Amino acid sequence: GRNVLAVRVHQWSAGSYLEDQDMWWMSGIFRSVALLHRPLDGVGDVFVHADYDHTRGEGVLRVDAEATGRITVAELGLDLAVGERARVPVEPWTAETPRLYDVELTTAGERVRLRVGFRTVVVEEGLLKVNGTPILLRGVNRHEWDPDTGRTLSAETMRHDIELMKRHNVNAVRTSHYPPDARFLDLCDELGLWVVDECDLETHGFFLTGWRDNPSADPRWREAYLDRMSRMVERDKNHASVIMWSLGNEAGTGDNLRAMADWSHERDPGRPVHYEGDWDSGYVDVYSRMYADHEETDRIGRRAEEPTKDPALDEHRRALPFILCEYAHAMGNGPGGLSEYQRLFEQHPRLQGGFVWEWIDHGIRRRTPDGREFFAYGGDFGEVVHDGNFVADGLVFPDRTPSPGLHEFKKVVEPVTVRIDPHARTVSVRSTLDFADTGQLRFHWRLEDDGVARAGGELAAPVVAPGGTAVLPWPAELAGAAGAAADGERWLTVSARLAEDEAWAPADHEVAWGQALLTPAAPAPAPGRSARPAEREALITLGEGVFDAWTGRLVRIGDLAVEGPRLDLWRAPTDNDLRGWKGSVADQWRQAGLDRLEHKVLSVGTGDEGLTVTTRVAAAGTDAAMMAVYRWSAPEDRPGTLRLTLEVRPVGSWDLPLPRLGLRAAVPGTLDTVGWFGGGPHEAYPDTRTAARIGRFAASLDDLQTPYLFPQENGSRTGVRWALLTDRTGGAGLRISGPVPFALAARPWTSEDLDAARHPTDLVRRDTVQLSLDAALQGIGSASCGPGVLPEYRLFAGPATFTLDWETVTD
Repeated sequence: GRNVLAVRVHQWSAGSYLEDQDMWWMSGIFRSVALLHRPLDGVGDVFVHADYDHTRGEGVLRVDAEATGRITVAELGLDLAVGERARVPVEPWTAETPRLYDVELTTAGERVRLRVGFRTVVVEEGLLKVNGTPILLRGVNRHEWDPDTGRTLSAETMRHDIELMKRHNVNAVRTSHYPPDARFLDLCDELGLWVVDECDLETHGFFLTGWRDNPSADPRWREAYLDRMSRMVERDKNHASVIMWSLGNEAGTGDNLRAMADWSHERDPGRPVHYEGDWDSGYVDVYSRMYADHEETDRIGRRAEEPTKDPALDEHRRALPFILCEYAHAMGNGPGGLSEYQRLFEQHPRLQGGFVWEWIDHGIRRRTPDGREFFAYGGDFGEVVHDGNFVADGLVFPDRTPSPGLHEFKKVVEPVTVRIDPHARTVSVRSTLDFADTGQLRFHWRLEDDGVARAGGELAAPVVAPGGTAVLPWPAELAGAAGAAADGERWLTVSARLAEDEAWAPADHEVAWGQALLTPAAPAPAPGRSARPAEREALITLGEGVFDAWTGRLVRIGDLAVEGPRLDLWRAPTDNDLRGWKGSVADQWRQAGLDRLEHKVLSVGTGDEGLTVTTRVAAAGTDAAMMAVYRWSAPEDRPGTLRLTLEVRPVGSWDLPLPRLGLRAAVPGTLDTVGWFGGGPHEAYPDTRTAARIGRFAASLDDLQTPYLFPQENGSRTGVRWALLTDRTGGAGLRISGPVPFALAARPWTSEDLDAARHPTDLVRRDTVQLSLDAALQGIGSASCGPGVLPEYRLFAGPATFTLDWETVTD
């Protein structure tokens, strides 16, 4: 056996971890893996050199060790001496095709088994290449975290994480900000992920003192820096998945970092070196940045970024590939703008992807005194210095439930793009894979009318090579079904699914999908005559509706009590609304009084066209207002239907974006099941809706809520044509529809309740269902740490008209 003692040291506590991130360097959090004693008669240090010559399809193997011995690879028929070099045909290792070979090293005193992947990583022609091919990183930053055990993870949890990543089209991990458990790298080798292995180094806190006495620039720390770097490299150098070394994170600048890079280049010339903290990039092999916005990322892609002071360094940096080592901060609802980043990555070869910050929310599982579970964050343990919920910024919740942001990311970075051309009756399949072909996929089509399946089948598709495209004619069955009379909106969906079980997902797992509208909805009928309202004392009746005569508010439709729809401009601010490098948009909203609007009724009138209610909506202390005119009618050609047309006109100065523009209403809490035809199944907002497919969906009121650790605006479904709220006991329900798709959210609490809460357990269910029916919404962005909402997704005040039909239904 090996006379080796390995010690894994953890220092962790809830309080220290949740301190202000700028103070991490002082918090006592560190991780170290130390080899304390070498074997007396074993192999000693082992360095596997397993390169791949893509021009000849051959692997080049040499294994160095401190002792003499033999290297055998039975599958390749190799039997070599330690240090001897052999060239043999092999299947290369990539994150898409993680081919490993079993290698055995035998010395006089020890036998060691290794799993080896052949691959070559270089930066040439300004591009990061593996096996001669440029790669595109669809990555996440990963801290090691568990809500119950902190920084100690089981092998099962690590495998679950990687399987979850692969199922959501993640292909890369940056081990922020320390080398991971070695078992994690074993799994990355086996299942296939590109890894940027990062040294356990961060001196971020010296930012608070103007970087004075930063160890990165202090010669006394040189050997300590080299020690940390060398321990990572020596431990992890034989992992095929590790394609770059990272010097650390946010450690400023200084010669000690250059020494680390120089040592790494000398010890392991087969891997590039990464570091984000020095934008001059004089000693690294890739140019890396955090949270560059879309405009700057585009300039970098065109190699038109701002120059550095040193012309030689500027020339060097412009010749490097670019990686966003952190982007799309996934804090709370969001991140927005993912698809726009991905378009830039695919447009400019220099932009080789990035790593979303980050994989998991760092909540700690706790329970209230009455037993309700929640996830605690900074400040929940009585800390004086903390950063609140700033560590709740992951694509999965602490219990590893995928967030809507992860579903969005999966769609945005899908490795196969499906496009449907209804006019040419073709389906194009474009592969954005770098190495694998589409032979592991099967393509299925499904035809739906108003979300109801009408026909489906398999689409025969040729195997598409990496980076290739195939254009497929519709099969006869699809063409025939598509040509039949449609019963509502007709949509065609084509799905790319795994043909067989993979190590990370079962057969039939959906990898990618595309959708197209074949037949639009029939045009809305022209407005017919409306029943004339009837007035009696303090009530007005119009068709099935009963209104308060003084306020014009709807109070009942049929047998259902309703708290009448009224103009709504407010949302519980998201983390991205609350924070921002350029200021908080939520602060602007509060200063404008959008959280305290008053609705002043100016007139209530009845006539042949129905009921008209004119209001002025404004906050005290401002001259900015919205004139809102509600026009209710009961079309005689649609018995039982109430039609509301809201006309909005801003007056005064509105120089800020609005949270939302729509209607708020409340209905009985018994209507706790919602079905809809529109975008789903998950929440979506204007800049997070790529993953929303059109279909028919249903969910309970509870399932419509997204349990962000810090309560905020959530749960809106986009592109809704109609929604049906029903009572599970079989009572009357309510159907809401519109000629133009709208956004729908249904909650057991108000936006004000969400705004006041600090944990989901603070929310108290009301006895009503609160409805948000929106004509438009402000986007989400990622301003909690990064750019805000892109201009095209900002919602500014302007004249608007919004129409919805309301009707009761019975089972």
